[in-house]
Amino acid sequence: MTPYEKWLLASGNEKSQNEPKPMSSSNYLAFDLGAESGRAVLGTLEKGLLSIREIHRFPNAPVQADGRLRWDVGSLVLEVKKGLGLAALAAASIESAAVDTWGVDFGLLDAEGKLIAPPVSYRDDLHVESMVSFLKIIPRKRLYQRTGLQLLPFNSIFQLRGLAGTSELRAAARLLFMPGLLTYLLSGVKANDETIASTSQLAEPLKSGWCEDLLAALNLPARLLGPVVLPGAKIGHLSASVARECGCPQIPLTAVAGHDTASAVAAVPASGDAWAYISSGTWSLFGIETDRPVITEESERFNFTNERGLGGTTRFLKNINGFWLVQQCLRRWLEDDPGLTYDRLWAEAEAAPALRSLIDPDDPAFLNPPDMIAEIKRFCHRSIQPVPETRGEIARCILESLALKYRYVLEQLREASGKSVRKIHVIGGGSRNALLNAFTAAATHLPVSAGPVEATAVGNILVQAMARGRLQNPEEIRAVVARSFEVRTFEPKVSKAWDKAYDAFFNLVEPKRKDGRR
Repeated sequence: MTPYEKWLLASGNEKSQNEPKPMSSSNYLAFDLGAESGRAVLGTLEKGLLSIREIHRFPNAPVQADGRLRWDVGSLVLEVKKGLGLAALAAASIESAAVDTWGVDFGLLDAEGKLIAPPVSYRDDLHVESMVSFLKIIPRKRLYQRTGLQLLPFNSIFQLRGLAGTSELRAAARLLFMPGLLTYLLSGVKANDETIASTSQLAEPLKSGWCEDLLAALNLPARLLGPVVLPGAKIGHLSASVARECGCPQIPLTAVAGHDTASAVAAVPASGDAWAYISSGTWSLFGIETDRPVITEESERFNFTNERGLGGTTRFLKNINGFWLVQQCLRRWLEDDPGLTYDRLWAEAEAAPALRSLIDPDDPAFLNPPDMIAEIKRFCHRSIQPVPETRGEIARCILESLALKYRYVLEQLREASGKSVRKIHVIGGGSRNALLNAFTAAATHLPVSAGPVEATAVGNILVQAMARGRLQNPEEIRAVVARSFEVRTFEPKVSKAWDKAYDAFFNLVEPKRKDGRR
């Protein structure tokens, strides 16, 4: 039994004082796949410090197929295999490998274990219809009280509703979420970990397992989803054929916190409990860590979600549309200026007029529009604001609006949880954006600590290390992160302009509220 397994069984989560700490270095390989790109990151843990290096990066984007927006799993597997081959060249030995991805999406296997069709993307337009249809069977309030999950049209439960009656679902013998699917295609082992399962709106909120009543409402057997494993479970090895193809040994595989946000939050270099996190990337996941789900009338009204974290914790959070807005604008700008970089764009944003135009980043118009720039301009025109015209004005509008949305969600978070928040940790790619971090500190009146950038890969790697007995518990993971990576702190600057802008932003988001609550 590893120290982590002992920790899970210990009533007080106490560290074992008798476990010897290995002195030799150990290498771990993390595959971290997001909705825009994927990467293979090699981590070396030595003398209580973690060093990482990216050895392979590749694009990831859904494609249209059979009238649906689907993920090109075949291409992703080829890129992962390429990463395995490069890792074998870069490291003398690899103790473990693991995959994390975005949530909710899944693949269906037939009785012979073959993938029936490429998984549908969460950005497919048909999910909204499926959600509306399902909520006629089980009302919104009952569904939230049953699962504690934020209602979003692309949640797995609604995706499955959309597949009802299709040949895909009729032929399905097993469902694997994206981390489990990619691991299966490398190893032949079928497993879903509880962090990724908890994004589905089909998982029990207070115990490991599935909501059989919800599966019954979908006319699905529980065996379709199979058992759930804990983060840190050892689940097999690369298959012999994959190992030969990649020129590497049959590396052991670990089921980590397979949902990328869960891996990222595991790597927050925080101590105490008066902190919140923003996992900042395509989405901004803003929340706190709790001992158990928060399922109340207030959490339902604010549409917060409860997802499983490492070591039996709950991530009480809200999804906010994040850098997706900038990424979609950048696609258009690159057509006219192929040399445009993010650094140039942020410099233009910094030079643009402050707090001139605001949007609600989570307005449905911004979910997947054909022209993000045009949608932002339309929003500002409809809300009788100056319409941003230049790249800098549009980028600044997005960043300032995100910072104000963070304050809006922070106030809801405090109200729904009753928890004090005195600091915000920003992790992930967005932690590099000094302008947004400064805006966030100013808008929320809280210090913002930014980093590490590769928090998801770091969390993935260190959970592997814990599973293999190199670390003892989640607290030790966070201590290693704090020692190993630089964190930059942005202190809040008191500004009446930001408070005035928040009043304007609040009225954009909740124009009908008359009670004056902020």
